[in-house]
Amino acid sequence: MTAATRPHTVTPSTSPTWIAPLAFAIFQILTPTLPLLGIGEQIGSQSDSARTLITPAGWAFSIWGALYAGSLVFAVYQALPAHRDNRLFDQVRLPAAGAFAGNAVWALYTQMFGLSAISVVIISFTLVCLLTAYRRFAAWPQPFTAGERWCAGLPLTALASWLTVATTVNIAASLRFHGVEGGSATPMISAAMLIVAGLIGASALLKGRGCPPYALVFLWALSAIYAAGGQQASTVALAALVSAVLIVGATVIGLSRGGARHWFG
Repeated sequence: MTAATRPHTVTPSTSPTWIAPLAFAIFQILTPTLPLLGIGEQIGSQSDSARTLITPAGWAFSIWGALYAGSLVFAVYQALPAHRDNRLFDQVRLPAAGAFAGNAVWALYTQMFGLSAISVVIISFTLVCLLTAYRRFAAWPQPFTAGERWCAGLPLTALASWLTVATTVNIAASLRFHGVEGGSATPMISAAMLIVAGLIGASALLKGRGCPPYALVFLWALSAIYAAGGQQASTVALAALVSAVLIVGATVIGLSRGGARHWFG
């Protein structure tokens, strides 16, 4: 059995940590449906009420279907008896569970109270959890098995990418929610925030060996921002393009430094 196919197991443990990702993955999917029961307002409505120049076009949020599905695939896969003692999963279970719980709490809070500063705190916690998992995938010293690559690495790094952009968008929306406006400087401030997000994403890609799912999801978000705020302000359009160049450049560099072998085997 080769290193690429050998299960990355540890000594069997009685610790039921595999339950947490599964429970919170289901919780994060159910929470956004509460407005259907008359509890709170839909997240889309809350987002529209605090829309900014860097809020992505509405079609971009369809990615949540894939992100939720990927999260559930990971949660179920790592919970299977054959994978409960997997060494890699043992390192990413708790960060993943924290992220899923953060998504659920963020949705619950936002539907009830809007995109206030507290929502920024919640989404920032979620992002920290996801970047922790992302770093552990990037630093993993062994070749991934097919299951580790497609059922764990793909969904969690993609979610980390979306939350990187979403946190920046949430900060801007929260400022507007609290009445903090930039006046005529708003387009320039929005562009600066988008460039900062691009720099953060590029840094994550350089440190993460050019992780392809992270890069692709980030570009998806940037294209949606370009399609929305970029059509209203040329500075935002330019910032989206500059950020896209940063992301592509960092991905190419990361893959050329061993990332291609790391992520694709």
